[in-house]
Amino acid sequence: MKFRILTLFPEQFIGFMETSIIGKAVEKNVIAIDTIQIRDYSKDKHRKVDDYPFGGGAGMVMAVQPLRDALKSIERVQNSRVIYMSPRGATLNHEKVVELAKLDELILVCGHYEGVDQRFIDAYVDEELSIGDYVLTGGELAAMVVIDSVSRMIDSVLNNNTSAEEESFAMDLLEYPQYTRPSEIDGAVVPEILMSGNHGEIAKWRYEQSILITKTRRPDLFEKYKNKPHEKSVLKLLKKYL
Repeated sequence: MKFRILTLFPEQFIGFMETSIIGKAVEKNVIAIDTIQIRDYSKDKHRKVDDYPFGGGAGMVMAVQPLRDALKSIERVQNSRVIYMSPRGATLNHEKVVELAKLDELILVCGHYEGVDQRFIDAYVDEELSIGDYVLTGGELAAMVVIDSVSRMIDSVLNNNTSAEEESFAMDLLEYPQYTRPSEIDGAVVPEILMSGNHGEIAKWRYEQSILITKTRRPDLFEKYKNKPHEKSVLKLLKKYL
């Protein structure tokens, strides 16, 4: 998977690309992350990339020309998509992450100031995407969230290839509580069932914990989950919480 990032601040991605799971995936050539400095494509002698908005108003708007030429500098592959990180876009969720992970290339456009000239969006952007109902100073942090979440769905990025499928949101349930050694600390003990060695009962406990946490913290997700088709054994456990 190739990630291409159109940005005014490529330096923000240096640590992100070199550390932790993402850094290892880049090192192993499982994913590639390239940054394109939008200013390098400005035809203004001062490398200006923005201008005042038509109709007045506060702030500046990023112009079409530098963005267009920066995008055209990329040798596109067939299975790719251009996404503009925007608070007015559809909200990123697990289903979208899985969908994006099937691409060969993802081009992320990071806006700044008061946004991007709509003509660039209309002509070159396939999709607008948001990471939540709030506004950031720029699209770079949002782009990192997309890269991180999508990368986890790619084979060989995680040490355990099944973990991405088993954790929160993959089954519309939040994750159950996790514990590690020691079994007791500061008077708090690990639930006895987790040390029993009975993997069937452990799986049942974890499933029930996921239901309880989801119902309490994300009732919207719980409603979605309970209305899905389930096997009889799952329904029997689920009925306790309906």
